[in-house]
Amino acid sequence: MMEQLYYYIPALESIRDFLELGGDVLLAIALLTLVMWSLIFERLFYLRSNHRRAVQRALELWKNRKDHESWSAHQIRERIISVVSQGLEKNMALIQTCVALAPLLGLLGTVTGMVKVFEVMALVGSSNPRSMAAGVSMATVPTMAGMVAALSGVAMSAYLQKKAQNERALLAEHLLTSDEDYA
Repeated sequence: MMEQLYYYIPALESIRDFLELGGDVLLAIALLTLVMWSLIFERLFYLRSNHRRAVQRALELWKNRKDHESWSAHQIRERIISVVSQGLEKNMALIQTCVALAPLLGLLGTVTGMVKVFEVMALVGSSNPRSMAAGVSMATVPTMAGMVAALSGVAMSAYLQKKAQNERALLAEHLLTSDEDYA
């Protein structure tokens, strides 16, 4: 068991070094990314399991109605679609907020890194590039990390939004033609 843990030590040291290279802002970006991806995985899990059950309940509720043609039936149909859609849209705004915050935190890292560079320049002058390197890396690493986090979140957010739109349209179609089963 202990031998297996020794394989992970270099990886953990690399992660520690990377977090130190980017400063405290990089830790905030990492936590934001963890929250964002937790929400994304929750949405993916919901689509695979709970959403199917919600659709089945909605279809059964609609099929058990005798009236499908009146104005009130139309309003009930819209309400059923809306309730199921609320389940699809849950946490989507929070995911999009995390996507928007990631590059902003990266920008904050850039500013704090540049402040470090200016502090070093004020103390030792601008003739020592080695002393400024830590501040420059602290300025660029969080920017890169924020952009990578945002890009991965944008891709998944777009996928989840499109999937939610398709599922809503599919449910609406199936409620119009209630003879078919939801696939």
